[in-house]
Amino acid sequence: MIQDWGGKPYYSLDHYCKKTYGKKLYKIALDGGFTCPNRDGTLDKRGCIFCSEGGSGEFAVPLKGTKTREEMDDAISRGLSLFRSTKRGDAYIGYFQSYTGTYGPPERLYALYSCALSHDKIAGISIATRPDCLGDAVLEVLDRLKKEYPHKFIWIELGLQTVHEDTALYIRRGYGLSVFEDAAKRLQERDIPLIVHVILGLPKETADRSLETIYYVNQFSPFGMKLQLLHILKGTDLAAEYEKGLISVYSKEEYLSLLSRCIAALNPETVIHRITGDGPKRLLVAPEWSANKRDVLNSFHRLCKETGCYQGKDFEKYK
Repeated sequence: MIQDWGGKPYYSLDHYCKKTYGKKLYKIALDGGFTCPNRDGTLDKRGCIFCSEGGSGEFAVPLKGTKTREEMDDAISRGLSLFRSTKRGDAYIGYFQSYTGTYGPPERLYALYSCALSHDKIAGISIATRPDCLGDAVLEVLDRLKKEYPHKFIWIELGLQTVHEDTALYIRRGYGLSVFEDAAKRLQERDIPLIVHVILGLPKETADRSLETIYYVNQFSPFGMKLQLLHILKGTDLAAEYEKGLISVYSKEEYLSLLSRCIAALNPETVIHRITGDGPKRLLVAPEWSANKRDVLNSFHRLCKETGCYQGKDFEKYK
């Protein structure tokens, strides 16, 4: 039976925040100046096949080069001032989005995270990272911050993308499934909410294979899920293959059909943080229709209404 999610057919982050905090929380992307083991030569120097030079941080507030608490706080405040000019409220999620958000010295991680958490306008932080970059030292930093900021949240986002090892090799993910499983277990042992990233439309992935990833993720009962449409961005190896005609992308109708099947199979208690994604328009090669995010969302809501689809509709069938 469909639940009351503020008029949407799925449990959105917006609804979760309003229910939990009594207000909408806006994300401010923060660039901690990190790199990635897939770029610095530890695993590879090319990055994942779909990743842009900006490491998904094209819209982020730069914190690279900041050394003192005052410099960090000033940079964050300047970033927040851009939101205030558009009258978007006064409560934010500090999103460490660029590259691998836990890939750095523990003392630097602590300085960055604690600065964001101490800001009176930031309700909590979300850290995008890789499961192979969650060593004991990083987890100790997170444990310390949980104790020091008990009134604020700390979320970890892991880029799984797919459950299929052949696709993972193709996209140069750089770690095996057991690494993700270990990271998810250790986060759950520490009661640190986990958000899982999955990309829909990857080469080698049929709709049924994408659904197998959803079934797999359900086993972990994650706090959150990001369903990301594959974007082909300029300057990536994926773009080179697309331009050669070696791969294709979904039409809007194909994507929405798959998305509805994924939503129906997903645990209704999992908060959906994203159902399409934002590819920077100046970098977007394909699919062009995805640039109109409002149209994608409206079209998806119409489809769900027409078909009676909602999050968890088929969950009991496949769990």
